[in-house]
Amino acid sequence: MSQIHADIGKTNTLSVIAVTDNGVYLDGGDLGEILLPNRFVPSDCQVGQAIEVFIYADSADRLVATTEKSLGQVGEFVSLKVVQVNKMGAFLDWGLPKDLLVPYNQQHTKMEVGKYYLVRIYLDQHTDRIAASSKLDKFIDIWPAEYQQGDKVKLIIGGKTDLGFKAIVNDLHWGLLYDNEIFQPLRIGKKIDGYIKQVREDGRLDLILTRGFKNKVNNFADKLLDSLQKNDGFLPLHDKSAPELIQRTLGVSKKTFKATVGNLLKNGKLTIEKDGIRLK
Repeated sequence: MSQIHADIGKTNTLSVIAVTDNGVYLDGGDLGEILLPNRFVPSDCQVGQAIEVFIYADSADRLVATTEKSLGQVGEFVSLKVVQVNKMGAFLDWGLPKDLLVPYNQQHTKMEVGKYYLVRIYLDQHTDRIAASSKLDKFIDIWPAEYQQGDKVKLIIGGKTDLGFKAIVNDLHWGLLYDNEIFQPLRIGKKIDGYIKQVREDGRLDLILTRGFKNKVNNFADKLLDSLQKNDGFLPLHDKSAPELIQRTLGVSKKTFKATVGNLLKNGKLTIEKDGIRLK
């Protein structure tokens, strides 16, 4: 009996057990034999060969494999575009020939063609069909998060609020990034590293995209010196430069830039010139 376990809606590495005119059949373990159609079969494919495939149901609800890459997998949050709406619900482009359904009862707000929505991809346990939901709260942990200030976390930008942006922390909890501490463009669905700024008394999480300010200056010093070396020892940036120019050129706020330049000046590594800064 096969010990192989394959997951619907995920990437799996499966072995070829038969080569036919229609394609090759893969050992899907408890899912049975799964067809990889001819157009996806590698050349000179042989029985026993392992192939990385994504498993999903075709339009006739038969399990099939593909070597095409989906834009998301079961269990993931991902931002996808609506390409069609009909009586069944909204259909999202997720990179595969068969679009991904968001049933009407899984739509947080009524979805419109052409717009992007952050959804959670899930497997319907009754039908084994892959679907998506924009009702994100039911996939978020209701228990308070156990984080420490300064912990590094994975974030998915979840939506705009009056204070800033909501973000999903480590696929489990909601947190908040404040507008006055964001120095880069953010969009819903963007995946980005961040840090726990504080865990509030009510268990809610305040987030920040960079470590504490002292660390930020120390971390950025090496990057600034490296940028200077790559530009023949000179950068046309100074304390009168526009914050947007500094952000675009170096990816940091003007505050961090000025603090870092001051630190490097004090340590004798930079000189200030009329039009910019120079490496000593």
